[in-house]
Amino acid sequence: MKSVHDARILKNSPIYARGTYPPPGYFILADGGYPCLQEPLALITPYKRPVRGMAEQRFNCHHSRGRAIIERAFGVMKTRFRCIFLETLEVHHKFVPKVVTACVILHNICVGVGDDLPPDAAALEDNQPPAADEGACGESESGAAWRVALANEVSALAGAPQDHDYCAQP
Repeated sequence: MKSVHDARILKNSPIYARGTYPPPGYFILADGGYPCLQEPLALITPYKRPVRGMAEQRFNCHHSRGRAIIERAFGVMKTRFRCIFLETLEVHHKFVPKVVTACVILHNICVGVGDDLPPDAAALEDNQPPAADEGACGESESGAAWRVALANEVSALAGAPQDHDYCAQP
């Protein structure tokens, strides 16, 4: 089986070609293997190491926390629907969004009737972050400038006293 990097799959995907998702005012969080883009789709990535200054450090911390929530959600879906998501999904690619949507709806119904998964059951099996430069293609200037603006906004919000050790490593 041939392996293709996520950034290449993105570049060849309809979502990239059409640039119709996400809607204006929203963006997709991506890891360092992707380029930071504002167009044709809004894709925000962390700053590459070493970061320069507190604004970049805070931005990367918020970005990482957001991605962790998303990764946990994928972990929950993979745990609840192990027979679907841990094997090759053998449906036509046009039906994949419908399968995922159906699983999310079924999961929400399960949660609504009290069928929660134990907290440790949703641990990710493949929790290894990709190398920062793995398969990365060049960032657009607008994407990099956009990330700087977002980092400055995040940094400006960090004025509260409890944020003095925010993102500090344990």
